[in-house]
Amino acid sequence: MISNQGGRFPKWRGDGKELFYVPFPAPDRIMAVNIRVVGAGIEYDPPHELFPVTALPTIVSPYDVSADGQRFLVMEPPAGTSADQNALTVVLNWQAGLKK
Repeated sequence: MISNQGGRFPKWRGDGKELFYVPFPAPDRIMAVNIRVVGAGIEYDPPHELFPVTALPTIVSPYDVSADGQRFLVMEPPAGTSADQNALTVVLNWQAGLKK
């Protein structure tokens, strides 16, 4: 057992050396655990918080992670709205903003 308080939406880093999850019952952060295969078993470090997020009531994963574990896409409510409002902001042509 990785988390004694529970967690949801687990995702593995591409090489299987890190596990990410949203804690339960307070989904207000993304957690990570380093995993090592040792013989026929595994060893793991204590979970640590990567960053806070705005909790969203959802039945699907509110985030995704790149294979290298360095980039996250997190679903959060737009500024000035609450997590209870059903709003979604889609940013088009976001790569153009990186060139500035």
